[in-house]
Amino acid sequence: LLLGGRPLGLVRPEPCPAGLPPLAAGTAYDGAVRRLLVGHKERGQTRLARPLGAALAGAVQVLGVRGPVVLCPAPSARSAVRARGHDHALQLARAAARTLTAGGCPATALALLVPRRIVADQSGLDAADRAANLAGALRVRRLVGGPVVVVDDVVTTGATLVEATRALTAAGMSVRGAAVVAATARRHRSPVPG
Repeated sequence: LLLGGRPLGLVRPEPCPAGLPPLAAGTAYDGAVRRLLVGHKERGQTRLARPLGAALAGAVQVLGVRGPVVLCPAPSARSAVRARGHDHALQLARAAARTLTAGGCPATALALLVPRRIVADQSGLDAADRAANLAGALRVRRLVGGPVVVVDDVVTTGATLVEATRALTAAGMSVRGAAVVAATARRHRSPVPG
C-alpha cells in the first residue's frame, strides 16, 4: 500500500455522536495523506483513487463484515460533483470494492443515497452545527439486501456517517459499520475488544 501497511483501526469522534455505527479508518488525516486526499477530491487526480481505495478497503476489513458487502459512499452535492468533474467518494468506494473482491471478500460499490436538500459547507462548523446541518439531508434512492458499510474519505465529527446510517436503516437496510480512508486528529482510537 502507498499509505502504509496496517489500517489505523477502530476510531471514534470525541464527542461521539448518537447513531454512529462501528467506525474504522485506514490512516490518520495528516501530511502526505491530506495532500493525496485533497489532490484526488479537489484537483481531479483520479489516479489516486486506487491507493486511497486500498486504504479504505483496509478499514472495511477491520470491521470484520463478511461478503458480499455493499459499500455505500456518502454522497456529495450534485453541484460539487459537477464542479469537481467526478464523484470522489464513489470512485474511492469502487476502488475499495475491487481491492476487497480481489482479496476474497466480494464487495460492490453502489450510490444508494442522494441529497434530499442543500446543506451548508461543513468546514468551519462544530460537531453540533454539523449534525444540525445534516439532519434529514439524505434519502435512499435504491434498496439492497445484505450488509452495507457506509464509506467516505475523511471523518471529522461523524455527522455525515450518522446521517447516512440513519437514512439507510430507516429504509430497512442493514448497516454494519462505517469506514473512511482517514480520520482527523479529533479521532481517538477505540478500545478493541480482546
